[in-house]
Amino acid sequence: MKKVGVFYWSGTGNTQAMAEAIGEGLAKAGVEYDVINISNDPGKSVKDYESLIFGCPSMGSEVLEEAEFEPFFEEAEGSIGGKRVALFGSYGWGDGEWMRDWQSRVEAAGANLFDDGLIVNETPNEEGIALCVELGETFAR
Repeated sequence: MKKVGVFYWSGTGNTQAMAEAIGEGLAKAGVEYDVINISNDPGKSVKDYESLIFGCPSMGSEVLEEAEFEPFFEEAEGSIGGKRVALFGSYGWGDGEWMRDWQSRVEAAGANLFDDGLIVNETPNEEGIALCVELGETFAR
């Protein structure tokens, strides 16, 4: 597997903690990767990666963050066809509708969706962090 891009947006640090733990899993598996906070590094492109992992929390009425991540992902959708893609994020309410909608978008864009999206309620605890590390490791296989 060539280099993996982990692109995320985080408002409270929950999704950032998840992204960093996914990076740990990728590192354990010996995969080259970048973890990119789209707010801090808008110059990175999904086109530069063969495989992608996207992270965003649920916002408002179970949607992706609308000011930064949604426009970023709308642009990315045109470049993810044929690529292996995993999704993750944290949420505080609802039943995960935002993740199901996001999965449908990824599949409609022609990407190869890896597993179901990983969602963690609020701040990831030890178990949530372990699930993130596991996601990184299994995605690398």
